[in-house]
Amino acid sequence: MKVINKETHRGSTRDYSYKKLKMKILNLELEPGTKISEKEIADEFHVSRTPVREAFMKLAQEELLDIIPQSGTIVSRINLDYVEEGRFIREKIEKEMVVLACKNFPEDDLFRLETNLALQELCIGKNNFYQLYELDEEFHRILFNGVGKARTWKMLQLLNSHFNRLRLLRLSKVSNWDSIISQHKSIYQFIVDKNAEEASQMMERHLQMAVVEKEIMMKKYPHYFI
Repeated sequence: MKVINKETHRGSTRDYSYKKLKMKILNLELEPGTKISEKEIADEFHVSRTPVREAFMKLAQEELLDIIPQSGTIVSRINLDYVEEGRFIREKIEKEMVVLACKNFPEDDLFRLETNLALQELCIGKNNFYQLYELDEEFHRILFNGVGKARTWKMLQLLNSHFNRLRLLRLSKVSNWDSIISQHKSIYQFIVDKNAEEASQMMERHLQMAVVEKEIMMKKYPHYFI
């Protein structure tokens, strides 16, 4: 007879609920300002309320949910101060990170970048903004891993939830995918050529795109922001 570890099962259900709910928030299935309840999410996911409650608490810690006593739980609006803070930190760190990459970057990781860029091109034909977002994330993660800064990348992710939501919003609404991919290609080529100055400048331009597009998104979707 197979023995089921209840703690492992509960943990997997909690992780499933957390990941699925987070994806629904990030890809705007649940828009900023939307009120949700443990019961409706548990019913939708076909799980009990306990793992959903735990997922709510974890997402609240990541500032993706606002749990308001006596009122309910709301998908947090995108905080523009947090967006700028996340963008600022990434710009300062990633400019230096590509300088390191130009000095020494493993061939295996260069191949991973090249493969990633080919997949980004395919997203244009498929019109899949969420897949492009994931590939964009992977492109930058490969850069960090290649210079031995994997822990730094994980740290940045904790600070970038609001910046990432803006990035997803712009990918879903603004047709500038070619520009984003072109900048990724330039960063890759500057690393191959060991051109640290140009790589750093391109990374700065790349991460400052969000500043201009933030203004566009604010005008079109003012109710998404605080």
